[in-house]
Amino acid sequence: MRYYRLAPGDDQRLIAVDGDDAYDLTAVKPRLDGFADLAAAANVADAGVDALAADLAADAPTVEFAPDDAALPVVPEEVWAAGVTYEISEEAREAESGMPEMYLDVYGAERPEIFFKATPSRTVGPGEAIGVRSDSSWNVPEPELGIVLYDGETVGYTVGNDVSSRSIEGENPLYLPQAKVYDRCCSLGPCVASAESVGDPHDLTMSMSIVRDGETMYEDETSTGEMARSCEELVDYWNAHNAVPELGVLLTGTSLVPEEGFTLRPDDEVDITIEGVGDLSNPVVEV
Repeated sequence: MRYYRLAPGDDQRLIAVDGDDAYDLTAVKPRLDGFADLAAAANVADAGVDALAADLAADAPTVEFAPDDAALPVVPEEVWAAGVTYEISEEAREAESGMPEMYLDVYGAERPEIFFKATPSRTVGPGEAIGVRSDSSWNVPEPELGIVLYDGETVGYTVGNDVSSRSIEGENPLYLPQAKVYDRCCSLGPCVASAESVGDPHDLTMSMSIVRDGETMYEDETSTGEMARSCEELVDYWNAHNAVPELGVLLTGTSLVPEEGFTLRPDDEVDITIEGVGDLSNPVVEV
């Protein structure tokens, strides 16, 4: 199943979509108004989220639902991200940095790059504006498969955009936090697709387009099968020696990178699609 959050005013609703049918799970259990509540209940019951949702859907009303109405599908306590997990990401970082050997070493090393990305206040959902820093001359979107984790265990996947200031990071790798963590630096959505429904996360088509004033400035696609590391490996390193949050999201690395010299501008529209998960669209503002 795929799980969406509706948030008209203060009335949050958890919608489970199974095939062509959309079920209002909150109508059955009013305190169940977000994916975090479903994941917590499934964890206590030692059941999968889909099994629990199917039981609730038997009594839930079906609703008319359009994905465009969806809000941020999950509000993680923390968003983390992995870097240099695709070869194209490695090549792009060589171009941006005066110390490319550092990224080459990470790409081939046993330990992956895992870094803190965002808090809830810095994370936006579908249709909300992502931010680019006004003190950076090279800002890019980074489309990524996001692993949704509850109590350190994978419960689903979402689409993520790890918006980054490449010029700042390129000046010095020690500037990575400023290049990665700032207002509106991350978007997630449009839903959480359960781990059961996605199946193999390493065999998904991912695409991204960037539109400016009605003109497509960038368009390309790849496969998560091009990842040099597995989702399981990244989750293991995220959990290791770390006080992980009850609910978190781990982005798995950049797969599609606009050509060197391209930078996002205010009013651009970024659209990211991952097979079996969904489509995440965001306009751009300067922050």
